[in-house]
Amino acid sequence: MSDTPDLKTLTNLFEELGAPNPARWARSQIEEKIPQLARFLFLRQAWRSIVTEEDPSWIYTAINHAKSRPDEPFAGAGFALASLKGKGATDEELTDLVRAMQAELLFNFSYLLSDPGDVEGSVSDVGWALVQVDDEGNPRAEIGGLYESVLGTDPTGREMRRPRPAG
Repeated sequence: MSDTPDLKTLTNLFEELGAPNPARWARSQIEEKIPQLARFLFLRQAWRSIVTEEDPSWIYTAINHAKSRPDEPFAGAGFALASLKGKGATDEELTDLVRAMQAELLFNFSYLLSDPGDVEGSVSDVGWALVQVDDEGNPRAEIGGLYESVLGTDPTGREMRRPRPAG
């Protein structure tokens, strides 16, 4: 993609990629020179790693994995899920819990990229960043403030709020 697309082209691209309020993202990139396309794409891909409300198969995959490979990393999640299911937890309750924890981790990780927090004085100059790179891997732009857009890119459009009851 060209480094300076026009507003209409960029808005259409954001819309095609499924961004909420594509015109706002495009306008911000052009007017504020913020790499919004890179920010949106990173968060969209990150959200794809978070369990969805529509498909509880992850629960049974984790349980079956734990049963067949009890000594492997992450097997404890499957055992915990099996125990909770045995105590009456529903797929919806387990999904609400895990989805919220995963989204909170995404938020905290995104915030950590902007603020390393309290680190020892001897390493207080250490920091990190997510950067957009060119085809050769050279940094093009820092992708900062990701935490500001985590909730706004929730694919449900509810910013991690529970669905409202019908009626």
